[in-house]
Amino acid sequence: MTTGYTRAAAIEGVSTANPFFAVEKALFNLSADARFVEHAVVRPHPLLVTVRHGDVFVIVAPASVAEHARDVFRPFWSRLTAGSAMVVWLGCPSRPHLEEARGMSAITSEHASNDELFVAVQNAFDLMEARGRAESRGKWLNRYRYELGELIEIAKAITTEREIDRLLGVILEKSRFITGADAGSIYVVEGDDPEPLRRTLRFKLSQNDSRTFDSREFTMPVSPRSMAGYVALNRSPQRIDDVYTLPPGSPYGFDRSFDALTGYRTKSMLCAPLLSRTGESIGVIQLINKKQDSDRRLLTVEDVTDQVIPFDERSEALLMTLASQAGIALENAILYKEIERMLEGFVRASVEAIEQRDPTTSGHSLRVAELTVGLARAVERNDVGPYRGVEFSKDDLRELNYASLLHDFGKIGVREQVLVKAKKLYPHELDLVKARFDLAVRGLENDFLSRKVHLMERGAKAVDLTALDQEFAARRAELLQALSTVIAANEPTVLKGGEFERIEALGRETFVDAHGCVQPLLTPSEVGSLSIARGSLTAPEFDEIRSHVTHTFEFLSKIPWGKQFRRVAVIAGSHHERLNGTGYPNRLHAEEIPLQSKMMSVADIFDALTASDRPYKRAVPLEKALDILGYEVKDQHLDPDLVRIFIEAKVWTAIKIGV
Repeated sequence: MTTGYTRAAAIEGVSTANPFFAVEKALFNLSADARFVEHAVVRPHPLLVTVRHGDVFVIVAPASVAEHARDVFRPFWSRLTAGSAMVVWLGCPSRPHLEEARGMSAITSEHASNDELFVAVQNAFDLMEARGRAESRGKWLNRYRYELGELIEIAKAITTEREIDRLLGVILEKSRFITGADAGSIYVVEGDDPEPLRRTLRFKLSQNDSRTFDSREFTMPVSPRSMAGYVALNRSPQRIDDVYTLPPGSPYGFDRSFDALTGYRTKSMLCAPLLSRTGESIGVIQLINKKQDSDRRLLTVEDVTDQVIPFDERSEALLMTLASQAGIALENAILYKEIERMLEGFVRASVEAIEQRDPTTSGHSLRVAELTVGLARAVERNDVGPYRGVEFSKDDLRELNYASLLHDFGKIGVREQVLVKAKKLYPHELDLVKARFDLAVRGLENDFLSRKVHLMERGAKAVDLTALDQEFAARRAELLQALSTVIAANEPTVLKGGEFERIEALGRETFVDAHGCVQPLLTPSEVGSLSIARGSLTAPEFDEIRSHVTHTFEFLSKIPWGKQFRRVAVIAGSHHERLNGTGYPNRLHAEEIPLQSKMMSVADIFDALTASDRPYKRAVPLEKALDILGYEVKDQHLDPDLVRIFIEAKVWTAIKIGV
């Protein structure tokens, strides 16, 4: 402690009008005061005395300094402005100078006593301490607000991301950001075994601001021998100041091979678990090298020494706050992915069930889905016409894909014999017709044999017997020709002129069965079936087939698709509607038909035309199929712009048509 004059008599000999006397006396009093024994009292200038305590100090100066020698404060201006120094005036400066004074804390009498100086100086220290606490609280509050804001933004980012890989990237990026980590990795726990040690940790990705390297996924056992495994098992965070010098007794070690390979120096580390709602570990965040300056890259060992500091409690608290949000977000993403796979599996199984009922159309639903989604993408690329600017989100395309895959699901409500009916008569019906003709031939044969025996008993001439044989042969040939006509008419082709009349005539012909009863060669029902002008279905059967669209809508409407895919039933249930209102089941007009259904109509008709030969039709060549689409446009069945886009984009080239 530095003192001024040691004798009061020496001070008393100085003129009291001199400001130096006031400074001398203040220096003496402060230096001699035992209450300031832990303070440093110095005289940096003849007109100033400073009392320092820690990082703050009080300046004691005569009031005349404010009026005539203000420059003596120049070395202290920054400290006075910052609030780490304050002034105690000996005497009162004039008002103008008093108002301009910086850092003033108190005014004493010009020749203040020990107690007066003590109170003034101590009050100045108390005031600076209070101001420091207030500023610290303000900084802490600002930091808290900043961190809270960042956590809110992070929460928004991770809760809106559903793709697991992108979500993990966001979680790791935000974790590094709020803790100042240079690098980090993230792991996901895999396996359903109730015993955690039988599960695995999958390394998903890593990030590093200082090094660029390729990282591939790999798995390792959930084991306490690795820090990530230890954190996953114990479901609690771990902080290590330097992984090269692990604390004694640590169950885990650190593999330096990565550092040796890349030249990177791993030092401080912080690991935190990602927990599910039930508290189960589903992942681990591993942060590496907390930096003092987030913009600095750690390129050398010296950079690590200079920049890397241990992760502190605040970093751990922030990471655990984020990890609690991230764990729920990751669990939601995993559950969402599982629901997606389950829904996808249900749709695929449903398609397989449809195709097993009607093997002749195998692959139709899958091809229609590919064609429809392909057309939707082509519509997005289109820059002319009414569909310019149309866009489909990822969920829209998935919704369209599901609707297309299930557009024929209602066929499960159609009788299988109708669904797979390849010819106009069912096989058992044709067998009955053949058996009936066989009986007619046999009856004819028996009748002619009986007549022949009767003629022979009466001694008929050979010429009469020959004539009878010829008559029998001619009649038999007529029956066989009639059967051939029936078999030909049974094919699902368009009947030629005159064949309708022939079938109707056969319906009027009869024969005598073995019991002597007269029977028709063809029943009215068989005549009606064989008289079908196009295809193989009767009007009631055709209506039954068409009812599959209604069944599709009713079935799909019962499935809780949720908001995301809420239109699946409507889209699938409208694919047989036509622009001019002649479609089914609801006879919707163009403006009432969903765009997705219009696209599906184009794909459905195109695939029906170009699909491999079926029992009731041959595959149509590509050019002819496109011509037929043009005819459908002219008949106001299909949307002309969608057909144009379909043809211009050659949507069919992306799939194997005719398969």
